[in-house]
Amino acid sequence: MGTTVVLLEVQVKPECVQEVKDYLKEALPDTRAYDGCQSIDIYGNLDESNNLVFYERWDSREHYQKYLNWRTERGDFENLSSKLASPASIRYYDRIDV
Repeated sequence: MGTTVVLLEVQVKPECVQEVKDYLKEALPDTRAYDGCQSIDIYGNLDESNNLVFYERWDSREHYQKYLNWRTERGDFENLSSKLASPASIRYYDRIDV
């Protein structure tokens, strides 16, 4: 089974940081149970508390896209985006054999 790493980086509005963390505690069990999700961890920047990086491992980019579409259709992504200071950055990585 392959693995695609997804790095999603967000700059949360300073006044929304705790609200976003609370939301993620509620939302992440559904993410972890979603088809194709191998793992997801959220990291906070030690020097900039409103900067969060989502480190996600998925079976494939297609699995992640299906998940993202589901979150978007539910309004979850729009809800999160309204609490961000700038648009989220999403990057996709496959392991290289070196």
